[in-house]
Amino acid sequence: MERQTGRSRRKFAESEIGAIRKNRTGRIQVALVYPNRYQVGMSNLGFQSVYRLINELEHAVCERSFLPEDSGSVNERITTIESGRPVSDFDIIAFSVSFENDYPNLLTILEKAGIPLHSRDRGNPHPFVIAGGVACFLNPETIAPFIDCFLIGEAESMLPRFFEAFEPAAGRKSYLKAIANTVPGAYVPEYYRPEYHADGTLKSFEPVCDVPEKIRRIFTEDLSRVPTHSIILTPFTTFDRTFLIEVGRGCPHGCRFCGTGYVYRPPRFRPFSLVDACMKRGESLTNRIGLVGAAVSDFPGIDELCDQANQKDIRISFSSLRADALSSELMSALRKSRVKTATIAPDAGSERLRRVINKGITEEDVLHAAEALVANGIPNLKLYFMIGLPTETMEDIDEIAGLCKKVRHCFLQSSRMRKRIGRITVGLNCFVPKPVTPFQWVPMEEVPNLKKKIKRVKESLKRVPNVRVHSDVPRWAYIQALFSRGDRRVAEILSFAHANNENWPRTLKASPVNADFFVHRERPFNELLPWDFIDHGIRKSFLVQEYQRAEAGEISPPCVMESSCGICGVCAGREER
Repeated sequence: MERQTGRSRRKFAESEIGAIRKNRTGRIQVALVYPNRYQVGMSNLGFQSVYRLINELEHAVCERSFLPEDSGSVNERITTIESGRPVSDFDIIAFSVSFENDYPNLLTILEKAGIPLHSRDRGNPHPFVIAGGVACFLNPETIAPFIDCFLIGEAESMLPRFFEAFEPAAGRKSYLKAIANTVPGAYVPEYYRPEYHADGTLKSFEPVCDVPEKIRRIFTEDLSRVPTHSIILTPFTTFDRTFLIEVGRGCPHGCRFCGTGYVYRPPRFRPFSLVDACMKRGESLTNRIGLVGAAVSDFPGIDELCDQANQKDIRISFSSLRADALSSELMSALRKSRVKTATIAPDAGSERLRRVINKGITEEDVLHAAEALVANGIPNLKLYFMIGLPTETMEDIDEIAGLCKKVRHCFLQSSRMRKRIGRITVGLNCFVPKPVTPFQWVPMEEVPNLKKKIKRVKESLKRVPNVRVHSDVPRWAYIQALFSRGDRRVAEILSFAHANNENWPRTLKASPVNADFFVHRERPFNELLPWDFIDHGIRKSFLVQEYQRAEAGEISPPCVMESSCGICGVCAGREER
């Protein structure tokens, strides 16, 4: 692939399908920035959706920008794809943040753009710096000192109100105060002050002026008239000219480790007619359709969509499929799409631990799925597991290798019948406790223990033919946990790391802020958490109950997705909010 310099990016951007062009005159000018490379950012459907939504507003125009390929170059400017202008020339710089590990890139981009890192140091000549995305829904506090305003909620319901209230000519302070008071879901960090106990725990988090005490997460209740699909197709992404369609938001299964499954409650699916219309639009542009969502196989019309794709020359793919939901129509669609690798995520090796995390699938489901996928012409499998889950023992770790061997046995039986033997890739990811989940109180396991467990799985499988094991780096998972679970004091560590060119060992050793306090400390249920000021509608007592059920190895039923349900509090509290 061609090296993506700023100039070459603009060159291939001109061949992108469906790019939005608008006259900038008299409109609010927004630089939408993804704090990672072009290939990663343009693979993100949420990023593309925000780009479309802003450009559909009559009084705004949006251009895209990304982390430069050579981010280590001192002189590399941060410019936009559409016009090549510096992002510092825009009225607003809007960060779309999906992953905590992109936080360091955010500081790199601000510095390269010539914008003061801290909000307090910016004046009227500087753009307003805002941020949104699921990472901000969970816990914005670790980057709060660098952001003027967060948008805590789904873009369709927030952006029109935000831009109606935006007045570039107004003073920075008066504008931010107006936004904080008039735009639901808008969080302006400078109007809130944390105080701490002597032991370092959070004592209080209160507004310093007349702004809302809590920030209510905004969601789009009815998705029936809100299509979300690719706006720009390009070969320079992970999905290679695939037209992506979001079939729904949230997930009904309630896996206790998954932040997305909780902050996007209640789960919502689009009507079949809308997704079908999106598919027809995609078919006019490409023969590759990707269905996106946290629970694609739960979409009520999934089999019919697959059946339609099977009757046409359409290659269909899925962002996520559960091992217990592989219908014949899904299998046929995967086979016709010539998929070479399918993914199954048992997440834990033992039945006991899958009950702890409320995964909802059995070993039998996993083995049946592996056998069926290979029998339908998919030669390679990926198995994903987490290491360091709550209550995990070495016996659970050994069962990861045991399950992989059982999968391989089924895999080989089906492969021999087809006279083609593929490969099983085992992925080991370190568990990171996430805010707004039943596991938000648990500590992350120590890095040496995680390394020991990863080594144990690798040793058990290293002589097994056709099986390869890959793992993430526990030290990087530690940094992610620091960003996920920290408060504003972690911003000091992030600033220090930025000054140290992201030399994390040196940063953590020299930092006056103890990172272990945020990562490895178990938190009592009555502790005030850094993200508690965000009202997601979920009762804390429900999360406590789910944590206790996890400790007891009890499973919980999937979300019934009915407005009359009062189990977690989201639906029951809609009228009150």
